[in-house]
Amino acid sequence: MSKTALITGAANGIGLASALAFAKEGYQVVLTDINQAKAADFAGRIGKSAIAVEADVRDRSSLEQAFTKAIDAFGQVDVVHANAGVSNMKRAIELTEEDWDFNFDVNAKGVFLTNQVAVRHFLDKKFPGVIVNTASLASKIGAPLLAHYSASKFAVVGWTQALAREHAKDGIRVNAICPGFVRTAMQEREVEWEAELLGSTPAAVLQSYIDLTPLGRLEEPEDVADVVLFLASDSSRFMTGQAINVTGGVYMT
Repeated sequence: MSKTALITGAANGIGLASALAFAKEGYQVVLTDINQAKAADFAGRIGKSAIAVEADVRDRSSLEQAFTKAIDAFGQVDVVHANAGVSNMKRAIELTEEDWDFNFDVNAKGVFLTNQVAVRHFLDKKFPGVIVNTASLASKIGAPLLAHYSASKFAVVGWTQALAREHAKDGIRVNAICPGFVRTAMQEREVEWEAELLGSTPAAVLQSYIDLTPLGRLEEPEDVADVVLFLASDSSRFMTGQAINVTGGVYMT
């Protein structure tokens, strides 16, 4: 029987690349996103092995409904990629409570809720499922102009480690990925913000990202998706509680 992967934030960037990678590998795929129409477009392109479900990761009931629809369609969920995330960019001293709450509600609370719903599903089915959480390079080293984002992603790594320890006895594996400078719509927005804040240009900001990357190019969503696929597979069967750098060498410890 084919396995099923549920991905949050699947209508764009890393989430979409992850969904396409799972589909190519023969998984049934559940693309969840707050933008259901866009997710549905990509699910339609994948075919009968994919469905799109609207889900807001800040809302437990929304996630529970997404899992119910996934189970109705495919029987169970085997792998969850908790990927949905947001960012905005300001100097730390200028951050508002709204900025802080926006990042934490999606990036940290969203992972917490998605993981909790997933683990309850795995325990109910008595199935040793797999969770992969999207953290960030900014979860390993504080990112200037992204202090609130960094804090929310540090929280993802701490949560991942604790959840992995609690449920290792159940055979449930929980890992995180830490991407670097990934070419996504989110990066496009951040480049514009950073250029404005630093009195620079978007082209110069992008070049600075490349200069910081030993492998010498911007990261692509597919570079991350391949590692998600590995962490979901039996090839990583003895890995749990890890936060894997996928940064082209920007961060090496």
